[in-house]
Amino acid sequence: MNPNEVAAQLTRVRDAVAARVVGQEPVIDEALVAFLARGHVLLEGVPGVAKTLLVRTLAGALGARFGRIQFTPDLMPSDITGVSVLRDSVGSFEFHPGPVFTDLLLADEINRAPAKTQSALLEAMQEKQVTVDGAPRPLGDLFTVFATQNPVEYEGTYPLPEAQLDRFLLKIRVPYPSVEAELEMLARYTDGRDPERVETGTASVLDEATARALRAAADAVKVAPEVRDYIARLVRATREDPGLTLGGSPRAAVALLKAARGAALLAGRDFATPDDVKDYAQPVLRHRVVLAPELEVEGRSTDDVLQLLFTRVPAPQ
Repeated sequence: MNPNEVAAQLTRVRDAVAARVVGQEPVIDEALVAFLARGHVLLEGVPGVAKTLLVRTLAGALGARFGRIQFTPDLMPSDITGVSVLRDSVGSFEFHPGPVFTDLLLADEINRAPAKTQSALLEAMQEKQVTVDGAPRPLGDLFTVFATQNPVEYEGTYPLPEAQLDRFLLKIRVPYPSVEAELEMLARYTDGRDPERVETGTASVLDEATARALRAAADAVKVAPEVRDYIARLVRATREDPGLTLGGSPRAAVALLKAARGAALLAGRDFATPDDVKDYAQPVLRHRVVLAPELEVEGRSTDDVLQLLFTRVPAPQ
């Protein structure tokens, strides 16, 4: 599949999602890049900004299966992975797969479940399999987790451990839409077009084979030595910045390379540029670094520190 064919396919997917998720075009692009890069996504935004609709619509456009888990304090690991049930008629156990056996999995409000339950996703996210009763059970090739969390309500929540945060390729911030987009939403509702109705779901514009081919095309995007050097220098700079008590790991550098490949493919190129790296450095790194306490007291954010850091690391010409 040549770059022009890839760009045409991705444009169809992007347009199909944007037709239902109004005013969130940058978020749609970031979600597509994560899918192309075979990475998982942490979506952060207040309630009502179309996080669930985004993932469900993206799954429909890609022709992928969609699953959803609502995380609650009493959710058990077996509620995610599945359970073996004794069948009296045959005298043996039969495995009943849990909702993790899907393609695009929405882990809604993931930080409302305790660490024991959150950790049930760790093996699935890293190894693309789950182990139940000692038997490994593989997940599909398209398996991708889109986890959501609310940035303003922390009562009754359990912070995600660093080991799990590091498994997310991108942390995408979902903002409020612009006033024009909000007016367009109201106009659509007035005309009776409710995007959240299940019966008005998005028609598939791709099939599973094409989605796999797009991911293979992302794997083949060329990354020049000077771009790889730029990625390494950016990530290493986070370990030396006094405003951060924890910098990006080697896994962060790999994630940034994969995101740059996905961004290049989305732009219709078969090679990554320094701009691709810069565009996705914040979403890749913001959840992998820890802000120094004194800056947190001053009201600074990791995005503020990262933005200043990026200006100090020269990009290749």
